[in-house]
Amino acid sequence: MNGKKKKVIMGKYGTHSNDTGSSVVQVAILTQRIIELSDHLKNHPKDKDSRRGLLGLVAKRRRHLNYLKLNDNEAYTKLTEELTLKAS
Repeated sequence: MNGKKKKVIMGKYGTHSNDTGSSVVQVAILTQRIIELSDHLKNHPKDKDSRRGLLGLVAKRRRHLNYLKLNDNEAYTKLTEELTLKAS
């Protein structure tokens, strides 16, 4: 993911323009990276290293989502609807 995409995501989901640390922004950035890596793996199915990285990103996103669900349930439901993620 290049810096322009990240800035757009930070502008859309962040509380201010340089917000990179909030869980909402982290989930949005991780989701974009997961989408891009999934597309890569469709073209390169034998790339096991990228598959392992993808699993790590999915786990990290799940941890951020769990944190959001416990601490800010309203932001959690809004974010899962916007990013079309399964709410658990």
